[in-house]
Parts: sequence; structure tokens; C-alpha cells
Amino acid sequence: MTGTDVIVVGGGVIGLAIAWRAAQRGLSAAVVDPDPGSGASRTAAGMLAPATELYYGERELYGLNRASADLYEGFAAELEAATGLPVGYRAEGTLLTAWDAADLASLHDLHIFHSTLGLSSSMVTGRELRALEPATAPGLPGALLAPDDHQIDNRLLHIALLAAVRSAGVDVVAARASLRVSGGRAVGVLLDDGQELSAGSVVIAGGAWSRQIAGIPEELRPAVRPVKGQTLRVRAPGGPVLTRTVRAKVRGNAVYVVPRAGGELVIGASSEETGFGVEPRAGAIHDLLRDALAVVPELGEAHWESVSTSLRPGTPDNGPLIGATDMEGLLMATGHYRNGILLTPITADAIAALLTGAAVPETALAFAPGRFAAAAFGAGR
Repeated sequence: MTGTDVIVVGGGVIGLAIAWRAAQRGLSAAVVDPDPGSGASRTAAGMLAPATELYYGERELYGLNRASADLYEGFAAELEAATGLPVGYRAEGTLLTAWDAADLASLHDLHIFHSTLGLSSSMVTGRELRALEPATAPGLPGALLAPDDHQIDNRLLHIALLAAVRSAGVDVVAARASLRVSGGRAVGVLLDDGQELSAGSVVIAGGAWSRQIAGIPEELRPAVRPVKGQTLRVRAPGGPVLTRTVRAKVRGNAVYVVPRAGGELVIGASSEETGFGVEPRAGAIHDLLRDALAVVPELGEAHWESVSTSLRPGTPDNGPLIGATDMEGLLMATGHYRNGILLTPITADAIAALLTGAAVPETALAFAPGRFAAAAFGAGR
């Protein structure tokens, strides 16, 4: 391979989905990543949660999240049909549980806010919560049920996307890449073995490492920073413990438990601003287990499987960077922070549209990469 229409730097779910959509639109494409799927795509819990990830003041981000969630059922079905591989899409909904009376009052306020956005959610009592999910702790005062907050198995999703891009003729190159610029435009990448690959467009989809990719002009470096997160995986020996994802704040600490087929449960999520270190931290593991057990006591009987640590790409406003930069031929698809799995379909559609001159989804327009000044973000970060 010497030249393609587009090179995607980054082989997580977003990078692969972009390459897949580009290939479906008749473009030749390549993905460059030293270890595809080893980062946040692997550690994530796969929650598709526009309602329970909604924060006050993030209406535009909610609109983007909602639009992508609406695409997911079709996206998952299309991917399974194309590859014959499962992706673990589940639509049972999510319960955001209250820990105490003050927490319950906050959930009532959130429910009212949901109604102003036309968002489907409902309050349930403590007794109704236990009827819905008998494994939850007795005495919890209630919960907010978000029926349209779904989930997908992010690891199966990555496997299927990798198969899809290869089937579509996309080259997947296991290497590190730096951007090549000539005549004021992006013209391809330079691999760590010295090989040069040419392309009409280059898409930066390197997650938390996007800012570190060599060759990007300083003023165009994406305003992303690494935010460390850890997830734990356990398996219930008697089969599934929960039907729905259960989320809570236990004494102010956020925790979630996501059920998978066969009794696996994913527990998360810690959030630490500690640079690029990805070593698991004992204290964070302890806190996650303590809080998860407080909400779902039956987890105490589960068998330990693994801990996974990676870096989310945070931005100053928590929104992603999706679109063209001020350099011809250079596009960004990074900075998805808490919502990388959720935003995969709409990000892929938006970048593929830009690459082919089609209309970009309206909800993505507010997340152009140029909305942050490089100097304000800090050149040394």
C-alpha cells in the first residue's frame, strides 16, 4: 500500500467505524494503530446512556448523544449482518438508583429536566426497584428508570468492526504514525519504520493520545487530555444477576454495574487526572468494589476476572472534536471522553460525510475541532 483516499490514525471503535463507513462510500482507506483496540475501546463498559449521562448545561452534547443512540440499533444490526459476528446490543434500559433521600430528590429534579427535553424516563419506588432488579440492596429509596439507555459489548463491537473493515478492503497497519504535511496540507503519514503512506485526507482518531501525534502543527493540536479510568470484570457463578444496567452515587461516588450475557458484570468507573499512566490503582479498585457491593450485594459471590485501565480523551467542555481542521486534508474525530462507544455511529457518519462532500448530521456541527484556542488549552499539555 502506498496511497489511499483516507488514512485514519487510531484503531479504536471510532477509527474503525470511520474507515468502514468511508469504504462503504467507495473510498480506499487505511487504519494505522500500533495495537488496535487496546485503549479505551477495550476498557469501556459499553453503556449507551444519553439520559443517565446527561449533565445540566450540556444540552448540545445531549442532542449529539441522543442522535447517535437513535442510530445504534440499526448500526448494530448492520454490523452483525455484514460480519456474522455478535456485538451484544441490549435494550433493557438503565436504572439510576438513589442512595438516600437527598439523592432521591436530585433524581426527581433530573426527571423534571428530562421532561423538558422530551426524554423518556420515570421514577420508581424502592419496592418497584427491587421488583425490577431483585439483586439490588434492600432499603434503597428509589430510582430513575431510563428505558432508552441501552448497552453494547464494546469488546465484541471492536472485534466486529475490525472484521468489517478488513472485509471491506481496508488496510489495518500495526504501527505508530506521524502526520506528513506538504504545501500547507496533510498528505499522509510517516510510520515508525520509516515508511511513508500517502492519502488525500488524514483523520486523527487517536483518543487520549491524539494531541501527542507528531507532525500536527501546534495551533491545530486537538484540545484533549488523558483522564484515567478503570473497570472491573467479575462473573456470577449462577448466571445473570441483573437484567438492566444499574448506576448509583454511593456517598457521592459514582458507580455502575453493567450485566453481560453469561453472568459477566462490568463495574466502573473511576476517573483520575493523572497524566498518561495506566497502572491499576489498588485504592480505586477497592472503592469501586465497595460501592458496587453497597448497591448490588450479590456481587460478593461473583468470581474475579480482570481489571482494565485506560485513558479517556477529555476536552474543556466534555464534548468531542468532530470535523475538518483549518489545514486542508486534516480531520479530527477525538475527545469523546465518557461517550466514545455511544458516539461511534454518528461520528463515523459525520466524518464519512465530510470525506465525500455529503451533508454532515446537524447535531455534530457544534463540535468542530476549531472551537478551542490552542494557546488557551496549553501548548505543553
